Order: sequence, then C-alpha cells, then structure tokens
Amino acid sequence: MTTLFGTPEVRPKRKYSLLPLLVVVFLLSYGLMTLLIVEQSNTIESQRSTIQQLLDTKNEVSALKNQQTPQNQAAQVASAPTRAQAEDAEKVQVPAPSTQAVPSEKKSKAHSGAKAQRPLPEKPPTPASDIADERRSLMSI
Repeated sequence: MTTLFGTPEVRPKRKYSLLPLLVVVFLLSYGLMTLLIVEQSNTIESQRSTIQQLLDTKNEVSALKNQQTPQNQAAQVASAPTRAQAEDAEKVQVPAPSTQAVPSEKKSKAHSGAKAQRPLPEKPPTPASDIADERRSLMSI
C-alpha cells in the first residue's frame, strides 16, 4: 500500500519458490516410469519364454502323432475284417425310424467350419399396384 505523502512500501520478496518441489515431483515420476519400463521388460521376457515352451511342446506332440500314425494304420489293417463283420451285423438289424429330427451331415459340417452361411431371405413379390403406379418410378440421370 502506498501512503499519501510518503514513499511507497516495498514488499519483501518471497524466500520460498516451488522449484524444489517440482524437482522432487519430476524425479519421482521419472523413477516410477523407469520402474514401469523394467517391469514391462520382465513381462515380455516371461511371455517369450512361455511361447518358446509352448512351441517346443507342440513340436513334441506333433512328432509323437507322426510316430503313432504308422502304428495306427497297422492296427486299422489288422482290425478291418472285424469291422466288415460288424457292418454286416448292423445291416441285418435295421432300427425303427425316429420321430425326432436327426441333424444331417451337411449341418454338422457347417458348424465345424469357421462360419455357416445362412440362406438369403427371399424378397416378397412386388404388388400389382406398385407396378402400375408411375408416380413412384425412380428417374435418375
């Protein structure tokens, strides 16, 4: 405030500033960001090792399947006569028709695929009144 007939009062400057507080906040934030980067790196490495283990396991399983395939073919050739006899026995016993609908092979194969295609809906026939009405005809250039 100034006095009427004197010199103006001089306010003393503030001795404290926000600079030290800002430095501490920035150091804290950079420390947290560094911690986040280190944790992300650890997570990525653990995921990489998990993927490698899964890939190795998949390769082992496919190798086992490849080894078992010749054994399965030999077993199928050996059991082929008994299958023919079982099929003959099934032909003799014809089951009565069921009253419930049995899903066809086409439907079961369609469900096993990625997406089943649905039939397109049929368009209704155009009424005779719309055909004769010239006011509704679309004219484009």
